Amino acid sequence: MVWDVTVPDTYAESHIGDTATEAGAAANQAVANKIAKSPNMMNWPAHTVVIETGGTWNHWAVELVYDIGRRPH
Repeated sequence: MVWDVTVPDTYAESHIGDTATEAGAAANQAVANKIAKSPNMMNWPAHTVVIETGGTWNHWAVELVYDIGRRPH
């Protein structure tokens, strides 16, 4: 399994305006930036993990953790 992990700073000056009004805004922007840089990334979105420093996870990160948790030991 391959993971692509990004951790944007929720409280960075470049994000604070958006994150103050929308939970996950920095995570969503980080995913959008990754897609813009590498459009083929959409072939493996379940392995893209973005967790903001403030603790908000993007939906792909949540789905990946749930999927791992459902697998037999």
